Amino acid sequence: MPDPTLLVLASLADGEKHGYAMMEDIQRFAGARLGPGTLYGAIARLEERGWIRGLESDDRRRPYAITGAGKRHLEEQLETLDQVVKTAMRRLRPA
Repeated sequence: MPDPTLLVLASLADGEKHGYAMMEDIQRFAGARLGPGTLYGAIARLEERGWIRGLESDDRRRPYAITGAGKRHLEEQLETLDQVVKTAMRRLRPA
């Protein structure tokens, strides 16, 4: 299963979401079901690193948004993953 922090960043890449919306989005695009403890632990780590920020809300559900630093980190991680996938696919091909 991919790193929950990477999944949260990927979910927020297309716009702000609250926790439940992120869980549903991640389930749809990654097939991974994050429990509340895993999700909110990842959110806390991402906020500490300045990669996401909580937004004000009149509702009890707090939305989050990815920051510029979070977008750069996500892009770097995706480049690394892309290289890993390309290498693995090349190595799986018969010689």
